[in-house]
Amino acid sequence: MSFLPLRVSTLLLFALASACQAAARPNVLFIAVDDMRPELGCYGNTVVKSPNLDRLAARGMVFNHAYCQQAVCSPSRSSLLTGRRPDATRVWDLETHFRVALPDAVTLPQYFKGQGYYCSALSKIFHHGFEDGRSWNEPHWYPNGQTIDTDPVDWTKRIVAKVANGVQEYSAASMPKDNDKPNAGRKGPRGNAFEISTREDDQLPDGVTATEAIKRLHALKEKSEPFFLAVGFLKPHLPFVAPKKYWDLYDPDKIPLPAIDHLPEGAPAFAGHDNSELHAYANVPEGNPIPADFAKTLRHGYYACISYTDAQVGRLLDALDKEGLAGNTIIVFWGDHGWQLGDHGLWHKHTNFELATRAPLIMSVPGQKTAGQKCDAPVEFVDIYPTLADLCGLPAPTGLDGASLKPLVEDPAASLHKVAISQYPRGGATTSSHPLMGYSIRDERWRLTVWRDRKEGTIAATELYDEANDPAETVNLADKAEHKAVVERLSKHVPPFTPSATEKAKPVAAKPAKPSMDRGLVFDKKDKDHDGKLSLEEFLANQPDPDQAPKRFPLFDTNHDGVLSREEFIQGGKPKAARK
Repeated sequence: MSFLPLRVSTLLLFALASACQAAARPNVLFIAVDDMRPELGCYGNTVVKSPNLDRLAARGMVFNHAYCQQAVCSPSRSSLLTGRRPDATRVWDLETHFRVALPDAVTLPQYFKGQGYYCSALSKIFHHGFEDGRSWNEPHWYPNGQTIDTDPVDWTKRIVAKVANGVQEYSAASMPKDNDKPNAGRKGPRGNAFEISTREDDQLPDGVTATEAIKRLHALKEKSEPFFLAVGFLKPHLPFVAPKKYWDLYDPDKIPLPAIDHLPEGAPAFAGHDNSELHAYANVPEGNPIPADFAKTLRHGYYACISYTDAQVGRLLDALDKEGLAGNTIIVFWGDHGWQLGDHGLWHKHTNFELATRAPLIMSVPGQKTAGQKCDAPVEFVDIYPTLADLCGLPAPTGLDGASLKPLVEDPAASLHKVAISQYPRGGATTSSHPLMGYSIRDERWRLTVWRDRKEGTIAATELYDEANDPAETVNLADKAEHKAVVERLSKHVPPFTPSATEKAKPVAAKPAKPSMDRGLVFDKKDKDHDGKLSLEEFLANQPDPDQAPKRFPLFDTNHDGVLSREEFIQGGKPKAARK
């Protein structure tokens, strides 16, 4: 009997210690922004109005040279959230889920969930359509009124629920099906590239997301476990829709013009593109270059959207303070890649140039002694995963491609002796040859881009830019003899050629193959926007016979309304004798 009190006391002390450890672990507010280049006051822009992100920077660290792994949404986000480069995730496009190649990957939020964090996601974190239920403690919430989960065993099974009345961006128009894709929305109704909205902040998607995030912070404060709350904001992604008051902040004549409006001297033509993502919107003039007056309005809209998003971030910062959470919450703010505003004659991302690959990254850590300072070392988005684990005192995750930036958070002058590596593919139709992969290596001064044949491993073209003396990248210096040593030194960081690394990942069957195709399941996978209909674009995506597939669409479309219902799609796959 004399041992019982001692045993009980030991258990109580253990429980108390565990509770104290959980309470001591910092929360994480993980803020993702779509298509934002570092046009913020804290990055030196004197025209843009970003007071809230500037105050976040004042209490955190600004990384002046942070780079994504591929300048388009899904590859960048898949890489950041898995801590793996695109050649490992095999996500180089907007059609592939990272779990096809990495079925057992432990994502950043999934790792935190395994360490006792309560993890939830609001709006765009993974690219929409490629959600990952294993990463969260609850279904992924969207401002369109839906939540999306995936089956814990079979990630290909998506579980969509309607939980509220959602909001849309346009006052009266339709969004392209996937407005990150070149040529998105060329079929069917399209909205304009910009709109001066008469709505209030919380009547548009990002305002609704901020309102939901504020509610979540209040609820999460009451939980015993620490939280990892991921909040995604859509702006300044096209279309540039923001309330009028944000447009009114700017005189469009004072918004900076590009330093160069054509490709760099000596650059291969395939280093650029034809602005097809922008041309997917209804009011964009045909052809290139974009007319000057229209380009001025686009830049105006982009800046308005930055200020709109800045205001929503400010609401989150205020909520953290109000709830008493600011003192124990790490905040990381990141944009998934940069954006070209007519620079090099290009609009949007989809390149290896500095303005496409460089994005904002701000980290604020409670008790940070380097608050308000800036780090000029090149860092990568694959570094965010190990950094957050390190800052939260969690065991170092294994199998990642990045490195912890904690030494730089503690001392921005520290040296990690690293370069930043980005990449972007170009198809054979663009290069008039084999498909290429452009690997871009960025150190403190130089950017080297090597375009390698994805089938043979030969080098098709090389670009070298002096970012210190030619930050606008006006001249390709790769063929200058005096820079041969620079090219050779940086080329050592180009990933070695492996033919298998260039092949698109093939799904690993989780179950025995079915005797026949489940066309209902195929329909659900193709119906990316969950409207119960397939557009021609959705129908054609990933067809095994792209030459013949367009001929089937009108045969399946029995009521000739230009879209396929679920029943039409299912019936269309059956022999005529089987149809009723």
